[in-house]
Amino acid sequence: MQTAKVYFKNSLAGHLCQSLEGYEFQYDMAYLSQKTARPISLTLPLKTQPYISDELFPFFDGLLPEGWLLDIALQQLPPEQQNRFNVLLHFCKDCVGAVSVHVSNGT
Repeated sequence: MQTAKVYFKNSLAGHLCQSLEGYEFQYDMAYLSQKTARPISLTLPLKTQPYISDELFPFFDGLLPEGWLLDIALQQLPPEQQNRFNVLLHFCKDCVGAVSVHVSNGT
């Protein structure tokens, strides 16, 4: 299983996981308890239960580069890691907008 930390305006907002079954995104409980907590996307409103999907959530897929830039990003990864989730982990630390995605060591 691979896990990413998802930040919204420099605050840890949640965790995104990829497993053999698919994807899961869950907001961090400390983030949800903040009065200033905002959803990272209109398609992922604030809630305590995890979101589960067979495919990468469209919001996160939309953070990825497109076209030839995606091809270049994929080429920077080892062949066994050339997938959209790994591109998200390795190249979306500094996205346009308020959300960033960082590799997590399971914490």
